[in-house]
Amino acid sequence: MSRIGRLPVAIPAGVTVSLAEGNKVTVKGPKGTLERVLPADMEIKVEGAEVTVSRPNDLKRSKSLHGLTRTLIHNMVVGVTEGYEKKLEVNGVGYRAAKQGKKLTLNLGYSHPVEMDDPEGIETVVEGQNVIIVKGIDKEKVGQFAAEIRSKRAPEPYKGKGIKYADETIRRKVGKTGKK
Repeated sequence: MSRIGRLPVAIPAGVTVSLAEGNKVTVKGPKGTLERVLPADMEIKVEGAEVTVSRPNDLKRSKSLHGLTRTLIHNMVVGVTEGYEKKLEVNGVGYRAAKQGKKLTLNLGYSHPVEMDDPEGIETVVEGQNVIIVKGIDKEKVGQFAAEIRSKRAPEPYKGKGIKYADETIRRKVGKTGKK
């Protein structure tokens, strides 16, 4: 049995989980509503204040989807109650981030500023000039947008310039040395 898949997902107060045909799960909470179509062969049951996921057989595919389905439901429940956030740091001389309305403007040493619009359901907050916080209720979208921001100038290993996650460590390299 899947160690993660067999754990029930607790539904906190103020959150409603509903199931529609075709395993379409809708989670409503204080921060918003999320819906997702989950694999059809998984059996999802809403019993009282918890959701349980069971698999029909022990095929490799079923085993793989069992833990995944449970984790996706859990992430939706956490998203509508607490939400998710990713913190990014902008490092480098003259590198800065600014926010105007729904537009994030990044100066990253290019000849032009890089402008990015907040996708639907995602909010970015700039603290100071070099910390960007990406917030939202959908874990997947928050991670994806944070990765897109980081990709505009990924950190380089010599001076550490670029955009990195707050909890990321950059493996530094030693630069060239002169002739002897």
